[in-house]
Amino acid sequence: MPSTRSTTTLATLGLLAMTAVWGSTFFLIKNVVARMPVADFLAVRFVVAALVMLVLFFRQVFRLERRQLLRGLLLGVIYGVGQLLQTWGLSRIAPSVSGFVTGMYVVFTPLLAMMLLRHRTPGVVWLAVLLATAGLALLSLNGVSVDLGVWLTLASALMYGLHIVGLGQWSRSGEAFGMSAVQMVAIAVVCLLATVPHGPTLPPDRAAWFAVLYMALIAGAGAMLMQTWAQSHMPAARAAIVMTTEPVFAAGFAVAFGSDALTWRMLVGGGLVLAAMYTVELMPRRGDGELPAEAIHHEV
Repeated sequence: MPSTRSTTTLATLGLLAMTAVWGSTFFLIKNVVARMPVADFLAVRFVVAALVMLVLFFRQVFRLERRQLLRGLLLGVIYGVGQLLQTWGLSRIAPSVSGFVTGMYVVFTPLLAMMLLRHRTPGVVWLAVLLATAGLALLSLNGVSVDLGVWLTLASALMYGLHIVGLGQWSRSGEAFGMSAVQMVAIAVVCLLATVPHGPTLPPDRAAWFAVLYMALIAGAGAMLMQTWAQSHMPAARAAIVMTTEPVFAAGFAVAFGSDALTWRMLVGGGLVLAAMYTVELMPRRGDGELPAEAIHHEV
């Protein structure tokens, strides 16, 4: 069996791959939501992901204990509400501002872990949070006014932080397939309810269908599966900091595909986010005193 350190490193790499996929989706989302309602796009995306995951992992869902089943549904509802809040906020503010405000889950996650679970947060985590927040600001902000869109997006960041904390507390590596499928079903239901009373409209053309399927299967089902498994092997605050690399990947893809020019803000901001991730990567070697994921789970 792999050692705890090796498994944690593998989980970190998995989260990095997941955020890279998320970072690659900005072009697709922007193009699709210009041609179909946002709630409809989310509903179709997550319904497809939920159906595929149920077909693939029906047995794993059936084997879940009733308590884990309810936990998965609750986590899915929290994530689904976060998706809707973030998307509604994005319709009112610039994407760059949305990226920064959404990334504030890196601050909410350790705060929620302290308040709800009474977890002690080491000083090195707060240092990483500060570095990540500064990096996100440099990557995303050129000035911001606080309006309804910002408040909606901040509420979504709170939901994402709550989801990260809950997933870190309840996920088990052996139940990742079943828990991921249950969460996806709950997300799909939440997004479907947002399309009431007219119900979701389908993507208008082949290119839109390709984008929706990519978002459903790779950035949706695949990412949820990876996050659920990875968070069974690392503390929530650490996972949140690793996941702040999403805007770094988004900026990298934007430069690579020629839609943005490389700037000093990208270099310095991305460097700060990577420094934050490197800081938390040193935590196990320093013996910071934070409980490992396995010990945290047994407290429930």
